[in-house]
Amino acid sequence: MNYPPAAQERRVAEPPKRAGASTRDRSEFARDRARVLHSFAFRRLADKTQVVVPGEDDFPRTRLTHSLEVAQIGREIGAALGCDADVADAAGLAHDIGHPPFGHTGEEALDEAAAGCGGFEGNAQTLRVLTRLEAKILSSGGDPAGLNLTRAVLDATCKYPWPRPAEGGKFGYYASDADAFGWLRDGAPEGRRCLEAQVMDWADDVAYSVHDVEDGIHAGLIRLASVDEAAREVICALAAQLYSPLSTQQLAPVLDELLDLPTLRDLAGYDGGYAAQAAAKRATSELTGRFAGAAVSATRAATGGIGLSRYDADLAVPPPIAAECALLKALAAHYVMRRPATIARHTLQQQVVRTLVAAVLDGAPGTLDAGLAPAWRLAADDAQRLRVAVDQVAQLTDSSAAAWHERLVRPRGWTVYSGPAAPT
Repeated sequence: MNYPPAAQERRVAEPPKRAGASTRDRSEFARDRARVLHSFAFRRLADKTQVVVPGEDDFPRTRLTHSLEVAQIGREIGAALGCDADVADAAGLAHDIGHPPFGHTGEEALDEAAAGCGGFEGNAQTLRVLTRLEAKILSSGGDPAGLNLTRAVLDATCKYPWPRPAEGGKFGYYASDADAFGWLRDGAPEGRRCLEAQVMDWADDVAYSVHDVEDGIHAGLIRLASVDEAAREVICALAAQLYSPLSTQQLAPVLDELLDLPTLRDLAGYDGGYAAQAAAKRATSELTGRFAGAAVSATRAATGGIGLSRYDADLAVPPPIAAECALLKALAAHYVMRRPATIARHTLQQQVVRTLVAAVLDGAPGTLDAGLAPAWRLAADDAQRLRVAVDQVAQLTDSSAAAWHERLVRPRGWTVYSGPAAPT
């Protein structure tokens, strides 16, 4: 394994396994993967929104199934380049573990509610969960140490290795978690992501783009046969605005070629039957292979070989492939995320999150889980107490957020919310 001892270090020394515990020979990185997989926070992802709301369809993807798919794609890309497969796998499993209920809608509302303690960001919350909130290891002084993952795995989960920019945008850690961030980045080039984090990020994009379109087609929300010229212009404009550095005009021919691929033409008349479902799975497989394989080939061509890890190289994604991925994201955004029923639901969900934070603050520590109450009692000021309340709401699932809202908010006479789904 081409990882130095420092990459395999853990922040907190751990006692030896007790008598009777398994003594199977596992690498430190395999142990990390298992820790993420068996964590409370990972299981909660089963009831957190990806695109189609849990319970709205027979088999939609949730944050949990999405994370499993990201881990699988990342594992194969990483292994093909020479990364430790368990590092890439663990990063994929953990990459969304800090996301709150209701997906990015909940993230936006929590960022607003957390303005007094440095804001909220799903990726920064992931680091907080892994290094502090998830119960696994205690330090010698009895302080929570989270899952106590190795430096290499923590670094691989760090998609944005910098604090919150003054101008806003994505970031990887809160000021209160600066010590943990500094430890995992020891020796790393400032602001540069390790190869495994880049692999995870691309695997996330691939899974997000391909699988969300598949879910939208199966749910009847995306009908490829109905993507006319007007819709194509909107999709290209969305991709240029949100996902790609290319202009609408530059993306237009790429979209035409993408929709003309046999694998997508086969889905134009999707009717939900067995043959149509088989065609959808074939399309998913072929597009995933197309995007993942292109990145592996381009990276190998740029570096002259394999056996790569950590800071040996950067992942190379061919621009046309990146553009195709961006257009698939925009396709899902146009037909699924921006439809009126979804927008109405998001408005209600943001009300839930904002009022829940206020209600938790109003009733704390009695409104906190037992695991978070000590942090509230030790908080030195209002900002630290607000962060604990935000941690509480962030860990809730879609269903439990609605239940907590019913239990905590309704008795106070605040905005009433009836559940996670809005009328369609």
